[in-house]
Amino acid sequence: MPASNSIQRVAVVGTGLIGSSWTAFFLAHGLDVVATDPAPNAERDLRVYVDRVWPLLVTLGLAPGADRGRLRFDADLPTALTGVDFVQENGPERADFKIKLFAEMDAVLPSTVILASSSSSLAMSVMQSECRHPERCVLGHPFNPPHLIPLVEIVGGQKTSPATIIAAEQFYTRLGKRTIRLNKEIPGHVANRLQAALWREAVHLVAEGVVSVADVDAAVSEGPGLRWSALGPNLIFHLGGGQGGMTHFMHHLAGPFAKMWADLGQPELTPELKAAIIQGVHEAAAGRSLEDLEKARDQAILSVLAQRAKPAV
Repeated sequence: MPASNSIQRVAVVGTGLIGSSWTAFFLAHGLDVVATDPAPNAERDLRVYVDRVWPLLVTLGLAPGADRGRLRFDADLPTALTGVDFVQENGPERADFKIKLFAEMDAVLPSTVILASSSSSLAMSVMQSECRHPERCVLGHPFNPPHLIPLVEIVGGQKTSPATIIAAEQFYTRLGKRTIRLNKEIPGHVANRLQAALWREAVHLVAEGVVSVADVDAAVSEGPGLRWSALGPNLIFHLGGGQGGMTHFMHHLAGPFAKMWADLGQPELTPELKAAIIQGVHEAAAGRSLEDLEKARDQAILSVLAQRAKPAV
C-alpha cells in the first residue's frame, strides 16, 4: 500500500451530497481531485457546491496549495481513474450497484491504489466480492458533511488486508480526520447506529404524546448534545460520577439507567406517525429553508471546532 504522503491525486466517484463534500475537503487540503459522475449536470452542480462551501473551508484554514482550480471532472469512469493514488466512492446505496462499480474500478486501477467507500450501510465484504484485488478495498465512512465533520469510520471486509486499513487510516489522519477503527463489520457501522438508537426513542416520545418534535430536538441540542460535542457518553458519565468517576456511577447511577433501557420504546413508523413527524419538523423549522438550516448548522459546527482548537486554560 502507498505511503500516506505519496497520495496526492484523489478520485471522487459519485458527486452527490457526500461526494461533493469530500471533493471540497480534498481540495482544501491541497490535493488534486478528479471527480466523476454520469448524472446530467453533475459537473455544474459539483462546482456550485464547492464554491458555496469554500468560504467555510477558508475559515477553517486551507492547506498549502489548496486551490479549486485543482479540480477536474470527467464523466467517463476509466478515464477519471487514470493516474490517481486513492479513490473515495460515493455511489447509490444498492448492493448490486456497488458490487459492479467496485469490480469496474478494480479492473482498471493498479493493485496498490486503495478503493475506499463512503457507504453508510453496506458491508465491504459485499462490495469487494467480485474484485480481483479485494485486499485493497476498505470502508471509509464519513459523517455528514465530510468537509466539516472530522469523523471517519474505517473497517475492512473479509478479504481486506491489514496494510490497507493502516494506509487508509494514515491518509485520513494526515488530512485532519479523526478515525475510528471497527474490529468487525456491522450494519450501519457505529455512529449511525448510535443516531438510530437516539432517534428511535425521540420518535417514541413524540408518538406517545410526551413531547413535541421541536422540544425533543431542543432536549438534545440544548442538553446532552452540548456535552457530547466535547466528550463521548462514557467519559461524560465518568464525570457524572463525581470524585468517584465511572466506578461511583456504575455503583449508584447505572441502575436507574438500566430501568430506562427496559422502558425504551419500539415505535412503528405508521403513515400517521410519519405525517405527524413531518408536520412537527416543518413547525420546528419555523419557515426557515433547508439552505437557512444548513447555514445555521455549519456555522455552529465551525464555532465548536474553533473553540475546541483553542488551548485549554
